[in-house]
Amino acid sequence: MPIQSVMRQRLKRAVITGGLEVACLAERTGLMASARGMGAIFTLHHVRPKAPHAFDPNAHLEITPEFLDAAIEHLKEEGYQFVALADMPGRLAIARAGERFAAFTLDDGYRNNALHAQPVFTRHKVPFTVFVAPGLACKTHGIWWETLTELLRAAPHLEFDFGSGPVTMPLATPDLKQAAYSRFVRFIQSEVEEAVAIEKLDTVARAHDIDPLMITERLVMREPELKSLALNPLASIGGHTVSHRALARLSDEEARREMDQSAEQIAAIIGERPETFAYPYGDRAAVSPREHRLASDLGFRVAVTTEPGTLSARSFDTPTAIPRISLNGLYQKPKYVGALASGIPFKLMRR
Repeated sequence: MPIQSVMRQRLKRAVITGGLEVACLAERTGLMASARGMGAIFTLHHVRPKAPHAFDPNAHLEITPEFLDAAIEHLKEEGYQFVALADMPGRLAIARAGERFAAFTLDDGYRNNALHAQPVFTRHKVPFTVFVAPGLACKTHGIWWETLTELLRAAPHLEFDFGSGPVTMPLATPDLKQAAYSRFVRFIQSEVEEAVAIEKLDTVARAHDIDPLMITERLVMREPELKSLALNPLASIGGHTVSHRALARLSDEEARREMDQSAEQIAAIIGERPETFAYPYGDRAAVSPREHRLASDLGFRVAVTTEPGTLSARSFDTPTAIPRISLNGLYQKPKYVGALASGIPFKLMRR
């Protein structure tokens, strides 16, 4: 039942919080010291002041500038050195025993990355990489999860055909909206071709006076902003496909084209081809060994997933399948950043 999925999400959040607290304790007391990796690559999306919403399904994708500042301070106190993502393979190759490294990456090219995250990184002299999907930057594609959120916030109920005929979903409460959101996510990410599913969603959104491309216009940096960002010596721009579709679900030709054209269009904007790449969604359902090979063939020095994990001396034996750690907006405590960077939570989850 839909509401049961909401309850499962709440239980999962409680379990993760408990696991982070245990990991913090283990880190402070020196337990599981052997679990610690040599470094961590952090994933961020939105960085902006928090606007409260009763229904906020993407809250995990945003952190506040204050939390980012505190996270960097915490890592400094723990002795981490900050390295640009493209430089991480070389830095790890000459690392001395006990050295720790951290890199920051931000997916999708949101405008708030320049407005709110960039000043924090600049103040701390921390390098950062922003992964850009040119279809978003050039406003040819929408951001479906943002479109869906605005649609569900606005509508008291919604009729949609998921493939077996129209169904009407009541949306009177945040839990009902969350249940509907989860159903759409399953539909878009697994049940039909992604572009077809997104177009169906966009059609319904436009019928409710919600313009998907205007959402993109409002949220994502355009070409002049990306050119300005690239002038910051701490900033790097990486590829993120053109349309932000799951590559593993595309044909060989489409996947290669999405990755290569992403790099070519970014080169046309900032004057150089990106050295790094982030796979959209980044999990095992969205990324396969084929994409790892394509990234290498297309000349990317480093390509990152969203599979959680820390770095070791052997991580860059396969430089196009690198794990990252999400700075999740649901868990904005600086002590959690140190626990995550240590790798202890991931060891605990495997036990």
